[in-house]
Amino acid sequence: MVSPLLSNCHLGKAPTLNPRFLLPCLLGCAIAALVPWRDASACTSLIVTRGASADGSTMITYSADSHELYGELYYRPGAHHPAGARLPIKDWDTGKALGDIAEAPETFRVVGNMNEHQVVIAESTFEGRSELVDPKGGIDYGSMIYVSLQRARTARDAIRVMTSLADEYGYASEGESFSIADPQEAWIMDLIGKGPDHKGAVWVAVRVPDGYVSGHANQSRIRQFPLHDPDNCMYAPDVISFARDKGWFSGRDEDFSFRDAYNPPSCEDLRLSDTRVWSFFHAVAPSQNLSTDYLDCKPGAAPLPMWVKPDNKLSVHDVMERLRDHFEGTEYDMRLDVGAGPYALPYRWRPLTWEYDHHEYVHERAIATQQTGFSFVSQSRAFLPDPVGGLLWFGVDDAASTVYVPMYSSINRISKPYAEGTGTFTKFSWDSAFWVFNWVANQAYARYSDMIQDIRKAQGQLEEGFLAEQPRVEQKAVELLKKSPTAAQDFLTKYSSDAGDRVVTRWRVLGQELLVKYLDGNVRDEHGEVTHPPYPDDWYRRIVQERGERLRMPDPPASASASVRALASAVPSGAPATAASPTAPAPKQASGCALGGSSRGGEGWPAVVAAALVAWAVRRRRAASC
Repeated sequence: MVSPLLSNCHLGKAPTLNPRFLLPCLLGCAIAALVPWRDASACTSLIVTRGASADGSTMITYSADSHELYGELYYRPGAHHPAGARLPIKDWDTGKALGDIAEAPETFRVVGNMNEHQVVIAESTFEGRSELVDPKGGIDYGSMIYVSLQRARTARDAIRVMTSLADEYGYASEGESFSIADPQEAWIMDLIGKGPDHKGAVWVAVRVPDGYVSGHANQSRIRQFPLHDPDNCMYAPDVISFARDKGWFSGRDEDFSFRDAYNPPSCEDLRLSDTRVWSFFHAVAPSQNLSTDYLDCKPGAAPLPMWVKPDNKLSVHDVMERLRDHFEGTEYDMRLDVGAGPYALPYRWRPLTWEYDHHEYVHERAIATQQTGFSFVSQSRAFLPDPVGGLLWFGVDDAASTVYVPMYSSINRISKPYAEGTGTFTKFSWDSAFWVFNWVANQAYARYSDMIQDIRKAQGQLEEGFLAEQPRVEQKAVELLKKSPTAAQDFLTKYSSDAGDRVVTRWRVLGQELLVKYLDGNVRDEHGEVTHPPYPDDWYRRIVQERGERLRMPDPPASASASVRALASAVPSGAPATAASPTAPAPKQASGCALGGSSRGGEGWPAVVAAALVAWAVRRRRAASC
């Protein structure tokens, strides 16, 4: 992320600057690239190899998290280009023109972050050493992703294209981790520039072993790597020597660690970034009982493993649920401290770190976060033809409350609510999936533990429906493909477009339902009756601990309490209120809002008892609902 005014993971249009930020932006743009802005609100990517998936898919995920990113699904059609054609390059974060590069003779269709050959790329920014940013670089990380998707037929091709672009034109961004996958394999690549005095980048790419899962979250993940295993590892020829020349490494080549040389972590990095990878590993491989000592920055603690073998193979739905993680059930569970409020909100507004009484503190940063622009789970499947096998389960806004919609890599148009140009980050639109999902999610943040149940129900109905339809849809698409590729493409385009329209229509209605059900702090029950559930007991306990002496009502005088108890015990069971009985004296003093009795002989003791019981009932009602 180059500036707090701009998006870190934005891979689409350049954001619009607020006029009040224009002057500082102009003053700072000359040095922005050299002074990265540190923020944990960046991205997360998880990787599942085909041997670790339930159906043989290679899957990667991407949570594009930014406080200024408008979520939409990008589309680039395939094309042929004349000899000598040039492609203009603009920085995806800033919109700054970086120059142009030679266009390829043929470019492939790209839907979101997947191309027509089922190659998919995701990223997270680790920044690294600030002196390695090259402000003269000709290609940034976002352009690198999309240009490579337009040119690569396999994951290995994508790695070669990406690194060649950096070498030829210079790399303009901070350090990045990339997930790169195709139907056969998945890779992680860590890459960082060489600074303003050296063109190109240093990088290492390692293949995730089949049957294993991995991930990255704003920290370089590659330490030592095999130097003589090209089937499983590729790297820049000078990745070690460059670090030696800079004085960042002095040991044997086989001991070289990319992360320690180019992205040495701080305690804050471990807590805000590596915890997300740990949470994924912990959820899918609990038998490994991975320690949290490293995340808590304990001296001598072993780092997280590069990958783990899951206890069970993962389905698409399993992976979707990992994107919705808030550390539930772990020591980092975000629902458990006072910051969650009475309704267990698993989010914290920024900043995530702060100081109090000369000590530094941190809020947790989970995989699921409120500022997600878009996210996806990809499926690349070798057992299906490319037009059917490539699939993005695509969602906008907060992953915990989004709906993942099937968008095939062969479609020729995007569902309008998700398409580029339907909306913007600065103006609400009912036509925009991004804004409709934000409308619903931001309602839920006020009473999360209750409202997320309604959201999850609607979410589950839609996603389960899509997953249940998937075999039938794909079987029909394969049959059509044999007869007419165009017919198959049109069929999948209509299916994906209709799915997107259906989801947004349902979400507009859901938002209205939530507003009616939870209006003004009320909760309507299953019969539509307004109820007033109390706060959770734990929240009352916290209120009492902080303000109990000020809020506590005085206890009733002992004499009045004894009189009320005595009178109440004297009422015969089932006796009518008008029964003739001896009169009794009224209590000498009424307490709180109690209705005092009368000494007039015509009313007698039943009226006194009735008044006392009414006072008791009123007091209980106030305690519950005032």
